[in-house]
Parts: sequence; structure tokens; C-alpha cells
Amino acid sequence: MGTGDKIDNKAEELKGKAKEGVGNATDDQELADEGKADQVKGNLKQAAEKVKDAFKK
Repeated sequence: MGTGDKIDNKAEELKGKAKEGVGNATDDQELADEGKADQVKGNLKQAAEKVKDAFKK
């Protein structure tokens, strides 16, 4: 996949970190959990990209 996809995946992870931080700061557990889930999705997508890149070599 392209660089754009990698940037999108990293952005999703960072958005999740921000959501988690806001959720923790405002005592909103649902928002914090949603942020953690976004981080996991971003990390999984990044891992998949790394696997794809490894097979291209």
C-alpha cells in the first residue's frame, strides 16, 4: 500500500490517543475506551502494511 495509507493509519492511532486523553481528563470512560479502540485499529493496520511491505521485497 502507499504512503497515504500509512499516514492515514498513523493519524487514526493519534486520533485515538487524543480521544483517550480527553476521555480520561473529562472522566468519560466511553470516550477513553473508544480512543483505545481507535489506537488498536490503527496499530493493526500498520502491522498489516509492514507485512505487505515485507512480502514485496
